[in-house]
Amino acid sequence: MDGLEVLLLLGFFIKQKSNPDWGFLKLPISKIILIWLVYNILEVANPAAASVFSWLYTIRTVATVMLLYFVFVYQIKSVSFVRIILKVWVALSLFAAVYAFKQEHFGFFDFEQKQLNDPLMVSLLFINGVWRKFSIFSDPVCFSYNMVISSLLCICLTTGTFKTWKKAVLLLLALFFLLNMLYSGTRGAYVLIPAAMVMLAVLNYSPTVLKISIFAAFILGIIILMPTSNQTIYRFQSAFKPSTDASYTVRAINQKRIKPFILAHPIGGGLGATGTWGQRFAPNSYLANFPPDSGYVRVAVELGWIGLFLICTLMFIILRTGIRNYFLIQDPELKSYCLAATVIVFALNVGNFPQEAIVQFPTNILFVLVAALITVTYKLDQIPKTGNNHATINL
Repeated sequence: MDGLEVLLLLGFFIKQKSNPDWGFLKLPISKIILIWLVYNILEVANPAAASVFSWLYTIRTVATVMLLYFVFVYQIKSVSFVRIILKVWVALSLFAAVYAFKQEHFGFFDFEQKQLNDPLMVSLLFINGVWRKFSIFSDPVCFSYNMVISSLLCICLTTGTFKTWKKAVLLLLALFFLLNMLYSGTRGAYVLIPAAMVMLAVLNYSPTVLKISIFAAFILGIIILMPTSNQTIYRFQSAFKPSTDASYTVRAINQKRIKPFILAHPIGGGLGATGTWGQRFAPNSYLANFPPDSGYVRVAVELGWIGLFLICTLMFIILRTGIRNYFLIQDPELKSYCLAATVIVFALNVGNFPQEAIVQFPTNILFVLVAALITVTYKLDQIPKTGNNHATINL
């Protein structure tokens, strides 16, 4: 992944040399991303940091990936290219869903089962007699979040001017993705669909959407309240009852315990101070064994309340731009792409509180991609409609 990122950035600068175009740097999203990047780079000099190596290993997934936003905004210059990107996304998601379906109903491959025969893996992935499925991803959390955003992509695309059979296929794919998401056992992902559907209903409001939303909420309420002995459904129900969840209580206690540290360290304890890299490079530090269990809590601990303010501002500006562009775009196809990108950003924003939703591959890449699509779709819509299938954009 590091090699691919370097090649993409290298290609970006080579292209800029022959065809210079830096107009996108004036956009609000570009400005806040640059501020976020500079702040993360300056964290190398954080006096409270226990190890520089923790910063070095963490900067890759936290900040460097954000540079791809500029690559995507610059290189995606046609509607046809956007279509290719989304088709590849859906195809890879379908492969991942089929793989998880196989794990659920036909068991793991032998090489997977050997990896799972470890006490730590059993404690993390074997819950109430059922293995959590992870498909082709690094863990169930990453898998479930990718299934959620892929289903949201399919649902939002149905608002475009596509043929009826294509919309039917997209809805079936969305349902298949959500079914396999349940197999992950990730409760943080379960609440994202209702939250995202609220955003979708608000942005794409109509009497029909309102009726469908009310019906969906009614069905969801039945599923949450009905008695069941199925462990998958029971775990789904527990996501909507956090007060009865022991793990949620532990997280709340940890967050309360770390709050004084956050308030006393405005720039945090150093990038990478918690989690794997903190335990590896500074095992005896105060933060090394603190489990953030949340993307925003991790930012607050490692980058301080200043960093937390910046990441929240970043999310706000991306969402604000997405909502604004959605209502300004006239082309129905581009409008559906912008809607999908905005709803996905919103879902990941919600999901970043109970889990670390935006720092794992490939979710962090997809997050940057949809942020770029919010900008690109609006720019493409401004091109005179003379055969928009191959319209190109100059920023």
